[in-house]
Formats: sequence, C-alpha cells, structure tokens
Amino acid sequence: MKNITVKNILEVTNGKLINGKLDEKCINFLNDSRKVKKGDTYIALKGEKFDGNKFWREAIEKGANCVIIEREEISKEEKEKYKEKAIIEVEDTLEALYKIATYKRNLYNIPVIAITGSVGKTSTKDIVASVVSKQYKTLKTEGNQNNNIGLPFTILRLKDEEAMVLEMGMNHFKEISLLTSIAKPNICIITNIGTSHIGNLGSRENILKAKLEILEGCKNPTVIINNDNDLLHKWYEENKQKINIKTYAIKEKSELNAKNVKLNEQNSEFTCEINKKEIKIKVPIGGEHFILNSLCAIAVGKELNIPEEKIKNGIESFELTKKRMDIIELKNKIKIINDSYNASYESMKASLKYMHDLKQNRKIAVLGDMFELGEFSKELHEKVGSEVVKNKIDILIASGENSKYIVNQAKKEGLKEENIYYIENKEKIIEKIEEIAKPGDVILFKASNGMKYFELVEQIKQKLNSK
Repeated sequence: MKNITVKNILEVTNGKLINGKLDEKCINFLNDSRKVKKGDTYIALKGEKFDGNKFWREAIEKGANCVIIEREEISKEEKEKYKEKAIIEVEDTLEALYKIATYKRNLYNIPVIAITGSVGKTSTKDIVASVVSKQYKTLKTEGNQNNNIGLPFTILRLKDEEAMVLEMGMNHFKEISLLTSIAKPNICIITNIGTSHIGNLGSRENILKAKLEILEGCKNPTVIINNDNDLLHKWYEENKQKINIKTYAIKEKSELNAKNVKLNEQNSEFTCEINKKEIKIKVPIGGEHFILNSLCAIAVGKELNIPEEKIKNGIESFELTKKRMDIIELKNKIKIINDSYNASYESMKASLKYMHDLKQNRKIAVLGDMFELGEFSKELHEKVGSEVVKNKIDILIASGENSKYIVNQAKKEGLKEENIYYIENKEKIIEKIEEIAKPGDVILFKASNGMKYFELVEQIKQKLNSK
C-alpha cells in the first residue's frame, strides 16, 4: 500500500499546517463527518446546500486523525485541544480533493479502465470489473459514484489493488475532461452515444464530443467502442488509422462479434472467438444489451492478457448493481423488473424490448419522466410511446409531466384506452397495481432517478407479497 502523509498533502495542495505532524499517515478519506471513524481523514467539502467546514470539529471528536478545511478562525483553545490532530488549511477543499486524488493515482502503475457512455455505464462497469478481478485484485466505482466527487474518493480508496475500473458520468462539457485528468486511464471504453443529457448539450454529436473528453487524460490509450452505435462507428472509421481502437458488436463486423445469440428470459447465450478459440458464454441476465456489455468485457480481458476461461467465468458470475434490471420474484408468480435508477430513450427502448421477449401472460410497464432532455423532451417521450406499442406491452401506467407524451403516442398508435392509466399522483400507482395485478404478470418500473420509482418498487413488493 502506498500511503499519503500530511507532508504530501501540503505539497500537492499548497496548504498550510495549523496543527499536527508532517509524517502523519492519511489512509481513509471521506467527506461525511457522520461516517468518520478512528484514524480517518476528513475533507470539508462545500456545496450549494451544505458546508463541510461546519463539521470538522465533529469529525475530530469522532476520531479523525486529519481534517482538511478551508480558511477559518481557530481559537488558541481549540488549537491546544486538538494539538495531537493534523489540521490542514487550503484555499478550496474541492480543488484539494482533485489534487490529492491525482497524486494518489500517480503512485500506482496499474491498469486503469475508464467507462463512459450515454447508457450502460454501470452494468458495463460491473461486468468488466468481474472479468478483471479474476486476474487482478480490482477496485471499482461503487454505486453511482461517477462524478467529480465520487471518482476522486474512489481513487483515494486504492490500497493494494492491482487494477481499477472507473465509471465516468457527465451532464455538460469539460466534466469528463476533469475526471480523466485525475484518473489517467490506459483503457477507455465508450458504450454508446444516445440522448441522455441532450437538453444540456444540444445534439448527439455534442454528446459524442463530451464523451471523447475521456481521451484527454491518456497517453496512447486503447479505446474500446460499441461498433453497433452509429456515431461511434462513424468516429471509428474516421480515426482508426490514428488511434488504437478496439471494436465489439452484434451486427456490425468488428474485432469481437457475438455469434449464435440466444435470448432467454433470465439469461442469454452467445459464442465469441477469444484468442482463436470459439468460446460459449452464458450471461446471467437477459437482454441484448448485456451481450454487448459482455463483448466489451471480453475486449478488456484480451487487452490485459486474461486467459479466456477466466474471462468466461467473470462474465458468467458477475452481479449487477441494484436498481438496474433487478428482477424480483413475488408471490403468485408475479415478477417485478426494477430498472428505476435512470432512464433515457435508449435504455427505455432496451427495457421494453426485454419485456417483449419474455413469455409472461401480461406485461405491465410503469414508466415515468426522462430528465435533462430540454427541447427534445416531447419527441423522445413520444418515441418511448411508440416502443410501448411496438413491443406489445399490455398495460401502460405512466406518471410525470412529460410522460403524458408517452401515453398520447401509445394511444395514437393503437394501445387501447382501457389499458392505459395516466396517474398524476405517483403514489396512487401502488393502488392501481394492487387493483389490476394478476398471477403471472411481469411489471417493469422505469424512470429517471429523480422520479424515485425505486420507492414504489419497495412498497409494491410488500403489498403484493402480503396478499
């Protein structure tokens, strides 16, 4: 393990030591004073709704060995009281976090795999990390910690790991540029270019530009892309002579192609040539998009010279982060698909197609708003309505300001009015499902995270299981 000391922090942040020893080791970093344990280092971050500087004393009382704060008057009495603790003062604690994480990253000469894309980042991260962990002790992004705070803190968790798999999210230009300047990945993955955050960026072409910022922190990286995505395919054709790009796909001819694809309810199967051997792989979650994720993981495994049997085992044993295609079996053979963490047109389309391929008696889609679509919101919600009809969903339940466009389009394209429920108060969705649910139904919950459909899932689980 490569330790960071108070002296290191002072050097990289140009900070001022108020109290403490230069050789004090700083091992576990966090910014929530409520979670501080003995020996931790507390970074007092400031945000629009919170000021971490107010809680550094609480952090010390809970056992923190070191606190990093912005300028503040500290009394002589407090300096004496906390004389055994390291107190570092910096101009900007967020900038200090970036610099400390960058310093920590530079201590390690290990494979760093960074993943971005409009949809599928988290599931791809999970499956890639599972493959990499079969050969190397691996640190990965936990949950949705993929932003300018979560990524640096993930890097600061590095101890004796031999590889790192990092997810990078963004809403605007220059956000991934910052993340990659800290992480300095040597393998960069772009899963696809869709419509997420198109309201902020204005076009899919601009989304591509923002995602390509992932290359800015790298020196001669390997770039792995989904060649079935139209914009990524076009970019590949234009840049394949200049950049080391590896491709995977189901449809487009690529370096890695899935063959003999078989989509089942709970899983999927395909074959793929790995190191000149035709390997049969069973993905433990259904849906075509998880085959693409698996191909991506194979590409990473090949790049890191992981044996094909370990690659196969990593894919077949991976576990998905909760709230993403989380399949829950209830009483009376009712099945809930909890895909409530986030939503874009592309991920809605994929989830509805997965529903279409199931053999359940009835398919009920509980859909909510997709956020950050700006002027494209009406059009993209209407396209979801078309997908509802195309995939032969039996009952549509929708809630949210923009979900009325899903409803209107589904109605226009032939879904019967008696099978459509637009519910303004989303809490009443529970009552409607209780009223209409029958044995054998499959119920999809899908919306942007801000709709909090995951709360509905928890409630409906209890209600239906108690019947």
